[in-house]
Amino acid sequence: MLRHIRSDIQAVFDNDPAARSKLEVIITYSGLHAIWAHRIAHGFYTRGWFAIARGISQFSRFMTGIEIHPGARIGNRLFIDHGMGVVIGETCEIGDDVVIYQGVTLGGTGKEKGKRHPTIGNNVVIASGAKVLGSFTVGDNSNIGANSVVLSPVPENSTVVGIPGRIVKRNGERVGDRLDHTKLPDPVVEMLRKMQKEIHDLKHEVQDLRAQAGKSQEKEPVLEGESVK
Repeated sequence: MLRHIRSDIQAVFDNDPAARSKLEVIITYSGLHAIWAHRIAHGFYTRGWFAIARGISQFSRFMTGIEIHPGARIGNRLFIDHGMGVVIGETCEIGDDVVIYQGVTLGGTGKEKGKRHPTIGNNVVIASGAKVLGSFTVGDNSNIGANSVVLSPVPENSTVVGIPGRIVKRNGERVGDRLDHTKLPDPVVEMLRKMQKEIHDLKHEVQDLRAQAGKSQEKEPVLEGESVK
């Protein structure tokens, strides 16, 4: 438990430039409090003491604004920044070195039984307001853009943006600063730009064809006895 506490505190310093001292982090970071409360609740949950586990998780939700079901499995060095409105479902699994921002939901899509929440890989960043819904895997080193709605599996080393979420491959490597979730590519905008360029090129082709047709009509010879209109 002490090892987890130390690594959780270090995760704050690794991911938040505003963190100044260990005392400040321990006292004021609600995301850290929610994670520690979850570790206690999860211990009761795995032993079958479900009512106590849910009581701890609900008290933590009241105090921090972060709801983590005691059945969820959380890896090492999870960092929840700000955290208000974060919801993590019962069968959700989160890997190591994951960063979650405020308003994120890791939930299900219905009343199905069994595994119904996502599995988040290692080194994943889930930006503000994103919704990851369903029983599938988000691969390692992936970024989920702000306010994205992800409903299908995400390969490793990918970026997802939009509603519904669209995957942008990054050649197997993470691009840029993993915490700079404000500069993610938008495939819809890129597609519209390509369409606009194609329309522009087609207009020029039509104008050229009209100009060539006009020139050919001017060069046609006038037959004897045929009046010029």
